[in-house]
Amino acid sequence: MTTFFAPDPTLQLTLEQLLEQVRTEFALTPTQLAVTWITYEPPYITNTGGALSATDFWQHRPRGASYRGVELIYPASVVKLFYLVAAHEWLEQGMIPPSPELDRALKDMIVDSGNDATALVVDMLSGTTSGPELPPGPFETWCHQRNIVNRFFQSLQWPELIGVNMNQKPWGDGPYGRERAFVGEHYENRNRLTTNAVARLIHSIAGGVAVSAARSQTMLTLMRRTVPSHPPHPGEEDQVTGFLGAGLPPGTALYSKAGYTSQVRHDAVYFELASGTPGLLVAFTEGREHSQNRHILPRLADLIAQATLAMGAPG
Repeated sequence: MTTFFAPDPTLQLTLEQLLEQVRTEFALTPTQLAVTWITYEPPYITNTGGALSATDFWQHRPRGASYRGVELIYPASVVKLFYLVAAHEWLEQGMIPPSPELDRALKDMIVDSGNDATALVVDMLSGTTSGPELPPGPFETWCHQRNIVNRFFQSLQWPELIGVNMNQKPWGDGPYGRERAFVGEHYENRNRLTTNAVARLIHSIAGGVAVSAARSQTMLTLMRRTVPSHPPHPGEEDQVTGFLGAGLPPGTALYSKAGYTSQVRHDAVYFELASGTPGLLVAFTEGREHSQNRHILPRLADLIAQATLAMGAPG
């Protein structure tokens, strides 16, 4: 399968060495990590304000490497990035009207990772609502409507999106009623993404070609993070502490979306080092024994940043 990035043997070897180090340090099995790592060489094609057309942008294939990058994994809140892009596509096409309430929901969905905000966004995208179980006929119609986000992304014909699913709302206590029926008796219809798919989506946002240059910039602004000056309270999550951003060096510009549950801890970041060197890193970790560990992802990001600087690639 051809990916949006050009597989680079040197990067691949480096990534595998770094992952072996991380697995050894944290007692991870080979199947508890999935990673996609992208580097950019000057002249940089990201964060340019949309200087390149979509056609020109996709002709550039940045160097990259991945480990289990095509494995379908429950993405937790990382899926909210796809709902963000879909919402802007719907707005651009006039499929839904702009409103302050939608703007508020999109902001809370990405900045604070709010599940209630995401539920509103999914309802607006699909024209469906949660509620009691439905009779077979209406439920079939409801399911078809809910799958509209899947149909939109499949229409892009990105090979990285083969097999993915993004039709479920995120929950705290879990789905009920028609939502419980929709996810399947054994949760077989739950969301699933790959690190390669997430990397391509963020690459398109940072490149200014997700929907439009202006909308890409709006989305990237929502993803902007700052490393907090003090640790969060126990149990509190801020999408940087305990995630990839915490391992990047001071002065790095960070844009990200994290996700975690009792079973997984993920993060997806576009970053620009203090030198101006951009990079993209998506990492999924699985396993109840690791999901609460706030050191794995920062350690990986630290090693990736060190490797980027050591290679002088780029910058």
